[in-house]
Amino acid sequence: MAAVDKIRRILNLVERLQSGRVYNARQLAEFQGVSHRTMFRDITLLKQSGVPVYYDEQRRGYFMSAAAFLPPTDLTLQEALALLILTQELGKPDAGIPFQQAAHSAALKFLSNINGQLRTHLGLITSATHVRLHARHPLDGAQSHYERLQQAISERRRIRLRYNSLHDRSEITTLLSPYGLLFSRRTWYVLGRSSLHRSIRTFHLGRIRESALTGDRYEIPPRFSVSGHLGLAWHLIREPRGRTKVVIRFQPLVAANVAEVSWHRTQRIVPREDGSIEFHATVDGIREIAWWVLGYGDQAEVLEPPELRDLITQRIRAMAATYGLVPAARKARRPRQG
Repeated sequence: MAAVDKIRRILNLVERLQSGRVYNARQLAEFQGVSHRTMFRDITLLKQSGVPVYYDEQRRGYFMSAAAFLPPTDLTLQEALALLILTQELGKPDAGIPFQQAAHSAALKFLSNINGQLRTHLGLITSATHVRLHARHPLDGAQSHYERLQQAISERRRIRLRYNSLHDRSEITTLLSPYGLLFSRRTWYVLGRSSLHRSIRTFHLGRIRESALTGDRYEIPPRFSVSGHLGLAWHLIREPRGRTKVVIRFQPLVAANVAEVSWHRTQRIVPREDGSIEFHATVDGIREIAWWVLGYGDQAEVLEPPELRDLITQRIRAMAATYGLVPAARKARRPRQG
């Protein structure tokens, strides 16, 4: 059994290396679920077997050249179903991930190349299986910016952006060195170093007004990663105030719903005897998580930290003012008669 697991692990490693991307030692070890030492042994074994694995000194990562790509292996029924369902649903032009329509056409081509009863079987299952995404930004008119950013990253060329900045409350122009593209929840973002801000910033593709490739070259820092840059942000905004431990009590009505979802990689759920739960997490900033808490209304109460509790209180008061409500005065407690 150990030999079979090793073969499967080696094949998975080859598939990852021949994807066209460069992966560093940490990324490959995490993907394989092994130690760095085991990962290096696997790479050495591939090289000894004649498989051309290369190391990029600048990007400090491993890859295989396009000429060394192995022919595709036969897919199992479950693998074929998974590919068809994901590509067909996520590539829908009206409800899928923006700019991924090619995935939908790829699913149709793949299905058309399968003959006989298997095609009918796969078609029946995929037509009855649906993936429903959150409401998303349509990103009308942003396709050219997306493709230009892909080219910029591939060729390591800076791109000049004219951008409607909500943070700066004005339209800005910056020379961007794009490090990566990220689709998160509802829309696409690009992360990179902005010449205007002189730091790594996140830009919403839907707010780009103009984009133009330049001849200026750049290098992505060897240790940069999107996950590392975002840290423990609740979503995208990593606040400079540092990491904060958050404790939120959810009432029994919503406790099960909250507990069954993986909201954040640091979360810990503590059940209570009355059916409520305490939600523990460590985040880099409290503003984003505040909106999540408010979404549960009176079924959620912030226990820690005081700063988050105060922020929630301020927004509740602002909501009350918006609706013309006056908070009821607290009744003074009468001293208990002895």
